[in-house]
Amino acid sequence: MNKRSATVSGIQPLTPQQCRSARAILKWSQVRLAAKCGLSEGTIGSFESGRRIPSPAKLAAIRRGLEAAGVVFIDQKAAVTKSGPPRETISGT
Repeated sequence: MNKRSATVSGIQPLTPQQCRSARAILKWSQVRLAAKCGLSEGTIGSFESGRRIPSPAKLAAIRRGLEAAGVVFIDQKAAVTKSGPPRETISGT
């Protein structure tokens, strides 16, 4: 694993940029994402800043939290789809 992305068994990599982009699309703070994922704000902040890569279980929780809110990750991009085509896509690179 490198500092920019992490692969969780059975789950596609999640980069700090994708996480930040997905939060921006949802207009969520780090605090809100942390609450939705059952994690600390520090975990989210450390991951998004590139200081630390959370455990695979925590990365999976972050991804599940974002996906439950309608975020779809497509080839290093994050897009929100409630029902229908994505309204906005932000590059994860």
